Amino acid sequence: MKIWFLGTGAGRPSKHRNVTGIALQLPEPGCGWWLFDAGEATQHQLMRTPLKLSKLEAVFVTHLHGDHIYGLPGLLSSRSFDGGVTPVALIGPPGIKHYMETIFAVSGTQLDYELTIHELPAEHEGSVFDNGLVSVEAKPLEHRVTCFGYRLTERDQPGKLDAVKLRELGVQPGPVYGQLKNGQAVTLPDGRLIRPEEVTGAHLPGRIVTILGDTKPCGNAVKLAENASLLVHEATFAAGLEEKAHEFGHSTTHEAAAAAAAAKVGRLVMTHFSGRYGSEDLAMLEREAASRFEEVTAAADLMMIEITRETTK
Repeated sequence: MKIWFLGTGAGRPSKHRNVTGIALQLPEPGCGWWLFDAGEATQHQLMRTPLKLSKLEAVFVTHLHGDHIYGLPGLLSSRSFDGGVTPVALIGPPGIKHYMETIFAVSGTQLDYELTIHELPAEHEGSVFDNGLVSVEAKPLEHRVTCFGYRLTERDQPGKLDAVKLRELGVQPGPVYGQLKNGQAVTLPDGRLIRPEEVTGAHLPGRIVTILGDTKPCGNAVKLAENASLLVHEATFAAGLEEKAHEFGHSTTHEAAAAAAAAKVGRLVMTHFSGRYGSEDLAMLEREAASRFEEVTAAADLMMIEITRETTK
């Protein structure tokens, strides 16, 4: 899995960063990708990455503030011109369906693929999407408007088959390999029982990625991030500006770090920085958070982070 930060700013674009957009590139064999929010000019940012609009499978909207959705209609329209013909699921809070349908109707936009829009009730908690390899659940956060955070859970994968060991046991390639790969024991023609753990490598536990929308500190942020491999948390303001942050439904660097520590995540990535902070301020914001949670990164536009997994469980 790889995560791309297409925009890391809050409120409006600045000379330092674009507004919010996050892409999650899924692992093989599909290698498609999912989009989380799409502020203005998100599709321009995508052109500076290897990601192709035709491979977009799902869009998850955290809330309906403009810096998170103004780029969505243009991006979805452009997908038709980029060879996108496979269906796309759009998941978001109440109002996202009306927003998209109105813009498409007024502009006369026609898509060459099926766009399925799922609106989540304001207090929705639970599953929202599942592609068979990764499931997604949502919980409401605490912002000025209905806003969601999303938790992505990858299914565990069996270890790699040991072809050398299988040959030594006299097992020929064929359907038996598939059965063992899927965790099934098999009985050979000579009566020997081969268990999958005898001929496979280390089990591959699924990764957990949590991507939160705008929020001030709240319990659901920690619940969504519990034991996550990676947590993406807003840090609109520096430490010491908690009162100002909460007034607008946001968090500070210290509060993002506190959520990561409480949830026992593997890594924290902060984003959604106020325009008052330039690129030269990111190191300072990162140091603030690191004083409360060591494994932290302040995201920059077009930063890509590979989300690795443990090899054993």
